[in-house]
Amino acid sequence: MTRVLSAIVLIPVVFGIIWFLTPFWTLVFAELILIRAVYEYSELLARTNVRCSRFSVTTAAVIVCAAFSIAPHYFPVVLMAMVIAIALIELARSDRQSIIVSVSTSTLALLYLAIPIGALVALRLQHGREVLLLLLLTIIVSDTFQYYGGSTFGRRLLAPAISPKKTVAGAVFGIVAGVLVLVIVGRWWLPNMDVVSRILLGATMTSLGIVGDLFESSLKRTAAIKDSSSIIPGHGGVLDRLDGLVFAVPVYYVVMQLTR
Repeated sequence: MTRVLSAIVLIPVVFGIIWFLTPFWTLVFAELILIRAVYEYSELLARTNVRCSRFSVTTAAVIVCAAFSIAPHYFPVVLMAMVIAIALIELARSDRQSIIVSVSTSTLALLYLAIPIGALVALRLQHGREVLLLLLLTIIVSDTFQYYGGSTFGRRLLAPAISPKKTVAGAVFGIVAGVLVLVIVGRWWLPNMDVVSRILLGATMTSLGIVGDLFESSLKRTAAIKDSSSIIPGHGGVLDRLDGLVFAVPVYYVVMQLTR
């Protein structure tokens, strides 16, 4: 019940910001989500005895996200500058932790979180609210059917070494549900894309969403925790809500760039 109540509150807020407010507020909201996600990511690192400059990584992530969304032509330069800045900061730190580990894990925050979230904002800016909401709706419905389909019909575990609850049945339910959303709603919101392309895109996105979920589960397993935080009752942390999205966003963004 807590899970449902949280969704009833959060989903209208997110959709309302995207639908009724200007793209600027989508950027602001996305940056706030990113800041929290980087915090949870750094907490996971700390639990595995990997330390990084939380302030520098968060600042770099915010800049990379903004650059991807509002200044795409300068994004490669900005990304490289942020990686160099992180490397210099880690070199200057007093502890002698492996520089390879600290820089690699810090840079992963940019690739894993800042770029996908920046792509979400870019979709709103470049292609409109319908295109962004279709992506979110597809992943949300897929996640929901994975959870309830798996808990009701799931018997065989999908990846028992990584996630003790994700089942094959849940994955099938999630993929089918996500494809149906993209096919049906995409008829109006992606009118330039034929039905076969929408089916393929929906299957790819939802499959990547499952991979993203398993990846985040592996991070949590390494850190020996169940949820990235408890900020969202019934759902865990921000990372737990983004896990099915971050791997799917880049593919969706590229397809939109090529087809619209």
